[in-house]
Amino acid sequence: MFLLKKIVAPLFFPLSICFEILLFGLVLLWFTSRQRTGKVAITIGALLLGALSFSAVSDKLLGPLGYKYSPILTSNVISGIKWIVVLGGGHISDPRHPVTGQLSGTTTVRLVEGIRLYRIVPGSKLILSGGGAFDPVPEAPIMADVAIALGVDRGDLILEPASQDTKDQARLIQKIVGKERFVLVTSASHMPRSMALFEKFGMKPIPGPTEYLVKQNQQLTPRMFFPRPTALGKAEIAFYEYLGMLWAKIRGQT
Repeated sequence: MFLLKKIVAPLFFPLSICFEILLFGLVLLWFTSRQRTGKVAITIGALLLGALSFSAVSDKLLGPLGYKYSPILTSNVISGIKWIVVLGGGHISDPRHPVTGQLSGTTTVRLVEGIRLYRIVPGSKLILSGGGAFDPVPEAPIMADVAIALGVDRGDLILEPASQDTKDQARLIQKIVGKERFVLVTSASHMPRSMALFEKFGMKPIPGPTEYLVKQNQQLTPRMFFPRPTALGKAEIAFYEYLGMLWAKIRGQT
């Protein structure tokens, strides 16, 4: 089921949808007499691709996810908490690179935020969660190596290296934290789905969102008026999260 999900889901991502519509239109134009329908399909595909490449559109899709929970800015919010849980967000264990270069940008941001919270809560422990999925080396040990390089005491690290997805992370972390409160650190856009999955397992996480991709510009900049790959990337993240929430709902996981 996990492999099927990873194969099918990308077919519904923005770039894939636009490509599928454009390809459908080209097939109609070149191999059938339905010229008008083909032109309409190509027009829709091109306009959709263009629209999703502007931040004004992709931010509207991603914003409601990213700002559902507020970040933790002071230690007062989490005083006395024992566990800081950091969810991995991707890695490639290429030994030609230092450990800091083997984590995805998303995982790095989450880990740094987890370390920041760990430092402002005396006596807390870091739980680093991430399995291998399609990589022979699990993500959690690489996260641990980076954390140690950044000054975290090895004795304050607990690894969960077996999970394949967020549901797995919730299930396995529940065995570690039990009924205790803990801070859950993940990307802001991923937090709504993560909170729902963890709460389904009877846990009471305190959201510690990071990696806010939708930010308010203080003034107009030229780049706002041009399509950008980063905007398309934000649209893809939004589609991924909405699909993930729908899948979890259908499967009774939330």
